[in-house]
Amino acid sequence: MRFTELAERFLALEPQLPEGPGKEALSLLHAMLQEVWRQVGAGPREGSGLEELRNLYKKAPKMEAPRVAPGLAVGEKAPDFALPDAEGRLVRLSDFRGRPVVLAFYPLDWSPGCSQQLDLYQAELEEFHRRGAVLLGISVDSLYSHGAWAFVRGLTFPLLSDFHPKGEVARRYRVWREVDGFSERALYVVDGEGVIRYAHVSPYLHHIPPIEELFQALDALRGG
Repeated sequence: MRFTELAERFLALEPQLPEGPGKEALSLLHAMLQEVWRQVGAGPREGSGLEELRNLYKKAPKMEAPRVAPGLAVGEKAPDFALPDAEGRLVRLSDFRGRPVVLAFYPLDWSPGCSQQLDLYQAELEEFHRRGAVLLGISVDSLYSHGAWAFVRGLTFPLLSDFHPKGEVARRYRVWREVDGFSERALYVVDGEGVIRYAHVSPYLHHIPPIEELFQALDALRGG
């Protein structure tokens, strides 16, 4: 099962992590998820420990700060990148030439707005596929955090780790928040030639862009 595979991968890579609070936090998160897995088995049930973990975002502090980064403009060439997904595989934007790509930059795993936004995209994933689009989530979280968060939320599209150098890709796309150490909530639709055809940087961190606009931008690429 995917959870077991991710756990084994974490145990294999953990010795390579530098000592410090970051490693300790990841180890505690791994232990917590292992305990939840032992208690509830393979799936969340109402009232279970895993269901409580899924709903932790509802108690987390809200992100309501205004936008500080401008983003890239429609018509600009989308910078290529190579980032690892939750299983450590490198994903490049150029891998998807010939297909539209949706880049969803979001501040942090486990946060309220990000949980709601990516849950929405998962629920509408078939609509992205129907339009021939690739959906990629990007944040500064580690691949270990991505793996745990994707499991808890049931996310099946790739989450890419802009972790090291921290925020490098967000900087290239001009959505980096230097003071906060994470990106704006931003969306880009990149066409099959690698050109940005839709760009949206949320005016406030908690603002989730209308998904209808996203689908309209994808439909426009097909002339529909």
